[in-house]
Amino acid sequence: MQNRALLLKLLSAVLLFGAWEIAGRVPVSFAFPTFLESMAALVRMTLDGTMLTAYAETLKPLAIGVAISAFLGIAIGLWVGLSKFFDWLFSPIFIVMQAAPLAALIPLLVLAYGIGLTSKVLVVCIMAMPVIVLNTSGAVRNTPESYKEMGRSFLASDLSILVRIIIPAASPVIFAGLRLGISAGFIGAILSELKITPTGVGDIITYSRSIADYPSMYAAIFSIILLAVLFLNLLEKIELALFKGNERGYVSD
Repeated sequence: MQNRALLLKLLSAVLLFGAWEIAGRVPVSFAFPTFLESMAALVRMTLDGTMLTAYAETLKPLAIGVAISAFLGIAIGLWVGLSKFFDWLFSPIFIVMQAAPLAALIPLLVLAYGIGLTSKVLVVCIMAMPVIVLNTSGAVRNTPESYKEMGRSFLASDLSILVRIIIPAASPVIFAGLRLGISAGFIGAILSELKITPTGVGDIITYSRSIADYPSMYAAIFSIILLAVLFLNLLEKIELALFKGNERGYVSD
C-alpha cells in the first residue's frame, strides 16, 4: 500500500512537471519559463547562497507563527469542542477570521505593530489558526458518545477520557486541520513578505519579477511549495507514528 501511494505521488509529480515543461515550450506566455529553466535557476541560487540566505529570513516568522498556531489552535479547539458555552463564544470569532480578506488586514497590522517580525508572525497566525481551531473543535464535538460512555463505565477520569479516547478518535481530523493550517501558514509567510517588507523568499520573487528574471521567480515559488509538501509529509509520518490506527488505504487494497 505504501509503495502504491509513493508511486501515485511520483506519477502525479511527473505529469505536473511534464505539463509545466510543455507549457513553457509552447509558450503559454513569454513570462512563463520551462520547468528545466526554473530548476536551473533554483540550483544556481542554492549554490551561490541566495536561497539559503532568503530562507534564513523567511523561516523566522513561519516557524514562530506555525508553532504558536499549532499549540494554541489545538488547545483552543479542544476547549471549544468540549464546552458548548465556549463554542458559542469563540467559534464565530475564528469563522470571521477565516473568512476575512487578509490583504485588507495587513495595513492595520503594520500600523499597530510596525514592519518587523511581529506583524509577519501575526499574518501567519491569522492564516493558520482558524483552520486548526475549527477542525479540532469539530472533531472533538463529533466524537461518538458511545466511546465516552465506555470510558465512564470503566470509571475513567475526565482527563483520561480526553487523552485516551477523545484525542485519538479525533486525531485524523485534527491532523487534517493541522495540515491545512500549516499550508495556510506558508501562504501567510510569503504574503507578509510581499505586502509588508520584501525580505527572504518574497524579496526574490519581487526582485526577479521587477527585472523580468522569470525562471528565478518561479524557482522561488517552487521552493516554498516544495518545502511545504515536505513538511506536510513529515507531519503525516508523525501522525502515523503517534496514532498507528490511522493508516489510510485504498478501497481496492
